[in-house]
Amino acid sequence: MSSKLRKLKASEAAAHLLETFSGKSIIRRQLVDANQLEKLVFTLNRPSLVVQGTPVPPGYHLVYFTPDGTEAELGADGSDTTFNASAPFTRRMWAGGKMTWESDVLLRVGDEVEETTELLSATPKKSRSAGEMVLVEVEKKFRGPKGLALTDRRSWVFRPEIDPDTVKEAHNKSLVEDVVRGPSFIRDLDAKSQGHPIRELCWSPVGLFRFSALTFNGHMIHYNQDWAQNVEGHPGEVVHGPLNLINILDYWRDTHGSGQGPRDIVYRALSPLYAGQTYNIRTSATRDTSDRKAYDVSVERDGTVCMKSEITA
Repeated sequence: MSSKLRKLKASEAAAHLLETFSGKSIIRRQLVDANQLEKLVFTLNRPSLVVQGTPVPPGYHLVYFTPDGTEAELGADGSDTTFNASAPFTRRMWAGGKMTWESDVLLRVGDEVEETTELLSATPKKSRSAGEMVLVEVEKKFRGPKGLALTDRRSWVFRPEIDPDTVKEAHNKSLVEDVVRGPSFIRDLDAKSQGHPIRELCWSPVGLFRFSALTFNGHMIHYNQDWAQNVEGHPGEVVHGPLNLINILDYWRDTHGSGQGPRDIVYRALSPLYAGQTYNIRTSATRDTSDRKAYDVSVERDGTVCMKSEITA
């Protein structure tokens, strides 16, 4: 990367990304196979009933249409660079998004599915704590044999590289506390929130690696402790935003779904979670609207909301 690109401002990096993808769509086609879905079910420790024609559960499409390209085409951190902002804005974090399911069209095991991806926006941002950054939003539409089944909008935040000296100082002051050793687990507690079950989770480094493998995600913050701590400044391996999103949707299906799927989910990642940390998923509120019901479901640890979502059905 040239020194000129390394000196780009957030506004210039955003403009460059918009110019590159203006008016362009990326179209890919893939068979929704049972093997991939079954491996995700094993990773999530859920009952395995994957056969031809099985509907793809909400959020499980995230293990399909994984990144293409050789290792040489990945970023220095192992992440896919298709929609990455230019240097120095190379630190990617999943920020949030929205998924909308068509009620009369389902993706099923055995379907040939088409994914169409477009860049919606690239916006320069600035905060007191993090400085300049670029917010990137893409939209993916998934069409099966019966037409459009799912619209998936995703937002990523790209922050500048961290100064190595700052990383060492932060690492010395911030280590993951109360780490649980052993296999990942997901279990419902006897305690209730708004009259609904509270689900407790903990992801091990092995569980995070398996999810990275399923999503063909080389981003090293999720499975390489040395990189996560000594390069990115995290106290440990980071739990994937998409993994927590799937956990939220599974919780909603088990607690509120009554055999039906959601209409949509709007979600936002607020604070990272790390391997070995125990945390909860809970229902914080429910309410009726004119034609549907809304559920506020959050991921929390020690009173801190790490991901919040609103699901309507």
